[in-house]
Amino acid sequence: MGDEVSEEGRILAEKVDRLFQVIHPTGRGPYSLREVAQGIADRGGPTMSASFLHQLRKGQRDNPGIKYLKALADFFGVPPSYFFDEEEGRRVDTELSLLESMRDNQVRSVALRASGLSPETLRTVQAIIERARELEGLNKDEGPGEDA
Repeated sequence: MGDEVSEEGRILAEKVDRLFQVIHPTGRGPYSLREVAQGIADRGGPTMSASFLHQLRKGQRDNPGIKYLKALADFFGVPPSYFFDEEEGRRVDTELSLLESMRDNQVRSVALRASGLSPETLRTVQAIIERARELEGLNKDEGPGEDA
């Protein structure tokens, strides 16, 4: 029973882990647990150990307290409501997906080349991309930038 993770713990862990995986300095991989703990402390946030952060990422802590979640949100630059509000969580996840996509050089290249095109041309390009996703068997809802 010691290794069981509650539903709340799993959801929180997924959100915390997503922040670690997606938001990090350009040109390098994710922050370490110690870097995040130190960064939060440097900003005057509550004391968090690397072990505490590890437990959050693994779902072993499912009710860490609002001050810890606010500090994590502040460190990663997302609104604290990301952890509490489903709609806000979906919006932030969409932004995180866009950030992930933009790290892909080919995706970034397409986006940069599209800059300055007319709205009509951009709609045509978007339609072509959607058709290509269909042909590749990719779900329309999997990609970022969907209008809700």
